[in-house]
Formats: sequence, C-alpha cells, structure tokens
Amino acid sequence: MIKIIATVLALALGAAGCRPKEEAGYVQKTFIMNVPALIKVYGANEAAGKALADEVFAEWNRISSEFSYSDPYSLTSLVNKKAYGEWVKVDEEFLRLLMLALDYYRITDGAFDVTFAPLWPLWKEAASTRKMPAKEDIRKALADIGSDAIQVDVVRKMVRFTKPVQVNLGGLLRGYCFERTYKMLKAKAPPYPVEMRLGGNMLVYGERNWEYGVMDPHSRNKRKGALWFREGIVTSSSGRDIFVEIEGRMYSHILNLKTGYPIENFSNLTVYFPGIESNNFMASAVLAVMGRDKAFKLLGGMKGVTAVWVDGVGQLSVFANAASQARWEEEKGLF
Repeated sequence: MIKIIATVLALALGAAGCRPKEEAGYVQKTFIMNVPALIKVYGANEAAGKALADEVFAEWNRISSEFSYSDPYSLTSLVNKKAYGEWVKVDEEFLRLLMLALDYYRITDGAFDVTFAPLWPLWKEAASTRKMPAKEDIRKALADIGSDAIQVDVVRKMVRFTKPVQVNLGGLLRGYCFERTYKMLKAKAPPYPVEMRLGGNMLVYGERNWEYGVMDPHSRNKRKGALWFREGIVTSSSGRDIFVEIEGRMYSHILNLKTGYPIENFSNLTVYFPGIESNNFMASAVLAVMGRDKAFKLLGGMKGVTAVWVDGVGQLSVFANAASQARWEEEKGLF
C-alpha cells in the first residue's frame, strides 16, 4: 500500500533573519489544484531546468484533471454519478487512492472522510453570510456522509456505493503528485538538487542543507521557526491560512467529518518525514483531525519523524522521535 502525503494549503516560505546566499537555479511557478506550485532546480541552466519543471507540472496537472471532483469528465465524476446501486469499473490508480482514503477513514474513526461533499456548501455559505449553519442542516448533511458506504472489489477493480455518497479525493492528490514526481526523478537521476512545493508541502531531491519555514499563524510576516534537513519531505496542514470569521469567531477551513464542524484549537501541523519510499507516511490533514496527542503518539512509531503543532492561540509543541533526521530551530526574537 502506498502512503500518500495529503494536505492542505499555503506555502510556508518565510524568510527572516540572516540566511546563507543561495546558489543560482531555475525557478518555475504556477497554480495547480488552486494552490501555489513551485519547482526550483539548483545549478541547472534554463533549458535543463525548464524541461524538468515542465515534465513535473504536466504530471501534476494530469493528476489534478483525472481525479477532479468538479470536472464532469473525470473518473471521480463518473464514479459519483453511477456507483450508487451499481458496480463501476475503475483503473488501478483510482483504486489505490480510494483504498488509502478508506485506510485513513478507519485510522481516524471517521474524522477523515472523502465523502464530505454535503457539508462543504453549508460552510461555504456560512463563510459568505458569517452565520453558523443550522444544527439540523449539519445533521442532515452527516446522514449523507460515510465512507462505510463505499464497497470495493479489488480483484475486479470495481466500486459501488450502498447510499448516494460522493467521493472527493482532493485531500490525497497533492501527496500523490509528490510520490509520482519522486519516482520520475529517481529514474532520471538529474545531477542537481530539486525543490518542489505544492501548497504547504515540500519535497526535495538531492542532499543539501534544506530549510522549511513554519509561519506564525497570527502574523503572516513572522515565522515560528524552521526545520532543517538533508533530504526528505515536509507536509503541512494549516487551519489559519484559509479561515473565516463566523459570528465573531475564527474557524478553520479543515472540517472534522465525524462532527461536521471545523476542528478546534488548531492553527498548523507541520511534519517532516525522512523519505517518501518507506511506509512511514501519513497525510498531515489526517493527523490534524486526530488532535495533537493522538497525532504525536502515532508519529512516535514512524522512524525519523519531526512534527511541529501550533494550537489555536499560537502555542508551539514539537515532537521528534529518537531517530529524527531533521533539526527544529525556533525563530529568534519571537519568544
């Protein structure tokens, strides 16, 4: 079973204090899946850098399109239209993503659920009107949610729903982009380091002194600190980069699909993993909905991991297991 790093949303590119001067590199930026995407190829000339970045972005756009929830011609849309009451044939790629989503559903006891579609319009309207959704509307939406309604025939590669749920795999796609990219780079073996960012996630290829800045959720111009590492991947889920004020209170855009409401007392979770090929991975969005204590307990069994949790008022908690390969450094002058 592949492990895909999912999550959500803004680039944590902070730059405070003195930094070593970076070597020249080719940079290409765009937006994919409604979030900023960046490829930086260190030490490459423009032709080589552009060729690599074009190939990476083409693959990310393919994944975004083929598994889109909103594209009426995507495989996801086909499944959502036909799977209630009948078996629908899917490909290996879709099946693997769906099986991972079901694993996450079980691990979180339903708090992470790709059938969240009925809830989203309620909170979108709440953000617009700044009024809380009615409890009855939340209750009705939850009645139409539940990954336990998804049946999978792995042998025949077929999917069926036992009630009219809708799947949205968006929370897994950014991490899947990284998995595909890493395999591509390993096969091509470029002679230069490559930095890739998609939303709040960062994947690197090649060893160097990499840095990932964790921003202060209450001030976009300040950092809490930074993770330093030689190789690996960083995933981040932020409840403060996209948030709304409803009836005078700030709410995260990340929903707990077990309760139907935004997760509480949470600003940001950033997790470093030493590589992308082992089984010690989990999407940061999945960990966030579990809460800090359960998330850190689970991470304790994953070799080489470091995690930084920022709660709703900006208080910091750092976890690093004994074999951690990343160093956390708090930003000077913030504490």
